[in-house]
Amino acid sequence: MLDILTNNSKLVARFKRPLFWLTNDDRFYNANNIQNNNVDPLRLIPFLLMHVGCIGILFVGTSTTALILAGILYVFRMFFITAFYHRYFSHRAFECSRKFQAVMAIVGCTAGQRGPLWWASHHRSHHVHSDTNKDPHSPSQTGFLFSHSLWFLTPKAYLTPENHIKDWLVFPELKWIDKTDWLPFVGLAGICYGLGSLLDKFVPGLETSGAQCLVWGFFVSTTCLYHATYAINSLGHLWGTRRFGTRDNSRNNSILALITLGEGWHNNHHRYPRSARQGFYWWEFDITYLGIMLMSAVGLIWNVQQAPLSLTAKKQDST
Repeated sequence: MLDILTNNSKLVARFKRPLFWLTNDDRFYNANNIQNNNVDPLRLIPFLLMHVGCIGILFVGTSTTALILAGILYVFRMFFITAFYHRYFSHRAFECSRKFQAVMAIVGCTAGQRGPLWWASHHRSHHVHSDTNKDPHSPSQTGFLFSHSLWFLTPKAYLTPENHIKDWLVFPELKWIDKTDWLPFVGLAGICYGLGSLLDKFVPGLETSGAQCLVWGFFVSTTCLYHATYAINSLGHLWGTRRFGTRDNSRNNSILALITLGEGWHNNHHRYPRSARQGFYWWEFDITYLGIMLMSAVGLIWNVQQAPLSLTAKKQDST
């Protein structure tokens, strides 16, 4: 299908931008915009609509069921992002089977943060160029708002820098998942609505509905998930303490660690990125790491990487 579209120059010329937005296919990309840091309205509109959708709570109301659904989808999708998009696909902090890898890639797409290869490539670029003018999202270089959420809405951030993810390009299924990353995300919206409709019909005592579950489970939960994740890129380099004197501005922050299941120990992470455990000490809660160890215990993953004892044996402080 994509080959037919690319061979029809008139059709491509008319729908080039939406085709690229839907397929993430480089053949529909306008190379002239690669250095453009202006936000593209085509990407901005869906992002804003996600926030506007949260206003729906004024019309659909609230129920215990809807709140529980929103909380569950927030925690589970945060785990998929932190454990797999970040610690696995970006840093290879553990190993798993090819099938499980693909399943987690698909489930990770339900968070609405593009595909695993796109996510990993930009995150690896962040580590290579952290807090320099080549960093995709450094608050010290481009300001808080841009580093928090605007950077991925620019043409410059559309493509997946394949030079950073050559180890993953050998898996065609991951490339396909990356090109259709929006499908699981939209599918989640349908599941939320369908679940609410079923509960409304068969368990009316729960006082919920399809619209209510859609608003709370999809729009509210996703928006909260977005900004908690983005806070690591922005606040994680501005607010907190520095145990290690890394070459960047990464910070440790217990509040960010709480809302992101352990990602807030960002200075620890920048000191030893491959560690599956980002909370180096027992008091640094890292819920994602607990989930990783549980998966390891039941055999879903193995070869879990740890920071060397020489690094964690004693505290090191830096201003």
